[in-house]
Amino acid sequence: MTTAAIIVAAGRGTRAGGDLPKQWQILAGIPVLAHTIAAFAGRVDRVILVIHPDDRARAAGFGLPMVEGGATRAGSVRHALDWLEGQGVTKVLIHDGARPLVSGAVIASVLQALDTSTGAAPALPVTDALWRGEAGTVTGTAPRDGLWRAQTPQGFRFAEILAAHRAHPGGAADDVEVARWAGHAVTIVPGDEDNMKLTYPQDFIRAEKILKGRDMDIRLGNGYDVHAFTTGDQVWLCGVNVPHDKALLGHSDADVGMHALTDAIYGALAEGDIGVHFPPSDPQWKGAESHIFLRHAMGRVAARGYRIANCDVTLVCERPKIGPHQAAMRAALAGIMGVDMDRISVKATTSERLGFTGREEGIAALATCALVRA
Repeated sequence: MTTAAIIVAAGRGTRAGGDLPKQWQILAGIPVLAHTIAAFAGRVDRVILVIHPDDRARAAGFGLPMVEGGATRAGSVRHALDWLEGQGVTKVLIHDGARPLVSGAVIASVLQALDTSTGAAPALPVTDALWRGEAGTVTGTAPRDGLWRAQTPQGFRFAEILAAHRAHPGGAADDVEVARWAGHAVTIVPGDEDNMKLTYPQDFIRAEKILKGRDMDIRLGNGYDVHAFTTGDQVWLCGVNVPHDKALLGHSDADVGMHALTDAIYGALAEGDIGVHFPPSDPQWKGAESHIFLRHAMGRVAARGYRIANCDVTLVCERPKIGPHQAAMRAALAGIMGVDMDRISVKATTSERLGFTGREEGIAALATCALVRA
């Protein structure tokens, strides 16, 4: 059984103001869409972005499959469903890119409901009085009994919602309407007041307050790497070319410090190590520059909705001496990672002439990285 999440982010969102569509505006330090994507990380098997053609370059940094949207929201969803066909998806969640505060509990409730229902969606009961109005004047009231405020993600069994979208004549308010038009029952699961859709400028202010009120989410990761010396006249360490009477042996450029740091970041995200993302058995990575790996790890940090709190790299070697290059290494790493230098530490120690590093057979590196929810 495979679950997928379609995040619809092709709209222009003009009511939100600003120079960018609302899903690309900054919320608590990162784009709104980064928060939305992070909410689904680890909760579904795959995430697909539906984007506007103008946003392709901007969205590429998330490293997720992208489908261009249609003329309407329903058309955008249809494009994503068509793309997923034949990929073994059994359950699909369809979510607004501008709902960045959806909780794991809401997502889990929708998925669980799909075990016994063709469709499920979160909603909140209407509790306020409802008026009709015209020209700024109340002209009547309406009963609120049985009325609900719809939210997303709206979940469905994949085959049924694909067929429903293909048959629907168009003009539906949301995917629940499409499913019901096709005769499918949709179960209501409890929504969340925080699961708001950003529509107006003031919504961003409220969302910032909600994010500040949530518990701090801190992740720690450790990395360790070793490379042996070989013949040569330089070594790459933490992005700096250091003259030496030997070189480091490795499948890539053997930057032992950057490798340890990259593994620490992947570890903090619980996403394996460099070998998982860039297998050494793949010849395309032979001789690759290590900044490729580190930039990819930082892309995953952003996609998961985190930021770097601080990183600490320790190089273990007798020679070359690290002190003269320490500042340059910190600056190089900070530039690659897009963070301030005061969040990056690089230091060195010897092993008192003990072990392989003491015998100058190679260099070891240890790294620790702390991530916090952005």
